[in-house]
Amino acid sequence: MDLTLDSVSVELAGARLVHDVALDAAAGQVVGLVGPNGSGKSTLLRCVYRALRPATGAVRLDGDDLHALTAREAARRVAALPQEHSAEFDFTVAEVVAMGRLPHRRGLGGPGAGDHARCAGALRRVGAEHLAGRGFLSLSGGEKQRVLIARALVQEPRLLVLDEPTNHLDIAHQLDVLALVRQAGPTVLTALHDLNLAAGHCDLLYVLRAGRIVASGPPAEVLRTDLLAEVFGVRATPVRHPVTGAVQLLFDRIRPTPED
Repeated sequence: MDLTLDSVSVELAGARLVHDVALDAAAGQVVGLVGPNGSGKSTLLRCVYRALRPATGAVRLDGDDLHALTAREAARRVAALPQEHSAEFDFTVAEVVAMGRLPHRRGLGGPGAGDHARCAGALRRVGAEHLAGRGFLSLSGGEKQRVLIARALVQEPRLLVLDEPTNHLDIAHQLDVLALVRQAGPTVLTALHDLNLAAGHCDLLYVLRAGRIVASGPPAEVLRTDLLAEVFGVRATPVRHPVTGAVQLLFDRIRPTPED
């Protein structure tokens, strides 16, 4: 599924937080949003998974205006993992993951055998099958994150929107999850703070600063020393990963030059 953001601006409480963003993600691509805290990444993602409406512009999926779709049709096309989540009731892990099948069920019937098989498979893929009978609220942050990724995968979306999907995960699970979402096949739009993870796993990067796109393109072209100094206030030394060849960055702070 092709994703297009056509001059999208977002306003909250009368303040414009995102300004005229244009973004394209081709079917099957993993596209990353990077930028400092408060740059508008999460706000823009909320617009893509319909938690917010654009003040101007449109979000299009294969040419269709996402915000003109019914809730069921949108849920069949788009799954999201927000940065923050809450649960009022202590559902089991199996029940939480099964919620991802709701857009595909008819009427008031419960999950069928095929739904159960998909849910078990998704839990197995994220390494959480042993948690199926546990209460969701009893899990650690990393365990909850893997369960919510499994829920998003069983929704079988054509677009997967992830806001900091590696939060709370140890390094092995960070790498596993990012590899998994690529192997799953949907177009992926994700916000990432870790620039090395973004460089190693994204086909394209869009750099946000103060709600505007200031650079876009393949990671090796975007993650330039001058841009990172300007946007993030850090000195970056690029190196090549000895196995994958992906650009990786070594960082140190830029210190003011002492006055003579």
